[in-house]
Amino acid sequence: MINVDLLGPLMFVGAFVFIFTGFPVAFALGGTALVFTLVGMHFGLFDMHLLRALPERVFGIMENYTLLAVPFFIFMGTMLERSGLAENLLKTMGILFGSLRGGLAISVVVVGTLLAAATGVVGATVVAMGLISLPIMLKYKYSKELATGVIAASGTLGQVIPPSIVLIVLADQLGVSVGDLFVGSLIPGLTLSAMYILYVVLVAIFKPEAAPALPPEERTLRGWALFKEVMLVMVPPLALIIVVLGSIFTGWATPTEAGAFGALGAIVLALFYRSFTLKALVESMTSTARLTSMVLFILIGSTAFSLVFRGLYGDIWVEDLLSNLPGGEIGFLVVVNLIIFILGFFIDFFEIAFIIIPLVAPVAERLLPAMFPDAAEPTRMALVWFGVMIGMNLQTSFLTPPFGFSLFYLRGVAPPEVTTLHIYRGAIPFIVIQLIGLTLLIVFPEIATWLIQLTGGV
Repeated sequence: MINVDLLGPLMFVGAFVFIFTGFPVAFALGGTALVFTLVGMHFGLFDMHLLRALPERVFGIMENYTLLAVPFFIFMGTMLERSGLAENLLKTMGILFGSLRGGLAISVVVVGTLLAAATGVVGATVVAMGLISLPIMLKYKYSKELATGVIAASGTLGQVIPPSIVLIVLADQLGVSVGDLFVGSLIPGLTLSAMYILYVVLVAIFKPEAAPALPPEERTLRGWALFKEVMLVMVPPLALIIVVLGSIFTGWATPTEAGAFGALGAIVLALFYRSFTLKALVESMTSTARLTSMVLFILIGSTAFSLVFRGLYGDIWVEDLLSNLPGGEIGFLVVVNLIIFILGFFIDFFEIAFIIIPLVAPVAERLLPAMFPDAAEPTRMALVWFGVMIGMNLQTSFLTPPFGFSLFYLRGVAPPEVTTLHIYRGAIPFIVIQLIGLTLLIVFPEIATWLIQLTGGV
């Protein structure tokens, strides 16, 4: 006789067995829900009336105004990527910083930061920078480890620097404002960028042969011509970023409205750079439809899963388990971060957001406000901090061998002389930097909440 108290944990294990054996995540979650619906009915825990709530929940997903921002920001990112923004930025920044040792690597970090704020699409950013900047860095004798590490790490900044698709989904699952999460993640994201640049500078100082300067003959633009080129390449995307994020931060527009404006602005930028074509528009719309459909299917599958999981009292089991960990809030944070970090090796951030976050969010809402006794709204600050922390954790897992997605993206476009081992070794220093950043965020929550408290949030 099966102990019915174990049905919740067994359902959780069953879902991951399906996922790890290669089933599409949405169908793995939905299929697990159907199987355990029969199991739950067999043991008399619920009947078919439970599933009557599913259509209402699905319609709730379709009516979710916050999630409407997802396709807008995806389209904005893919359209900007096809407009040649990455190529223009990398070439110009390379010339601007090329006279410095490590200047090419610094330019990759700067461009990665700008692309993160302009597109928020990790895979496209890593591939674009790998195709454009990696051959140039190798040509001028950069260390293979430094070149690959800085590209892979800078490409993942789109996970935590707004407007990030990850943050939109996390905000929805945590029940907090997308604007608050965008504001809260800004300083942590820019801090990571600064730490990457500091590391490159230290490498250039102590191992100058690993990060040489560009030879003078390659720095073709100087003086007024260089300034004009920088303004031409930098100002239009910066203006779009400032308008989109500024309208959210000031409360003038919701993230959905700002995303719609950003999508239109991406088309305008493509026209400005004379790279707009009907083919680019169709490809951007197709990519947006595919990724948005994937997100919605996963969300519907996870909704069915969570409904049946709660019917089996699995949510109570999770809450009791996480609430009674040794160390209270710190024990909870350590365990959740460790689980998300490990799962990030194997499954995508959408799956983690839709499977794990709904289970841990109620515990976070109950435990973590105690860490903000002086805040006017302790629960709000706690959940924003928690969301930014999860975003940074997922970013770290994108880089971690052997399964980091960013490493696979780069491996796919790297030239033959760059081996997988080079990419793995190059990622390690940046993993350490990100773990330091994550630790600082845990120890000093003000990094994520200070700007919200200063501005009043969104």
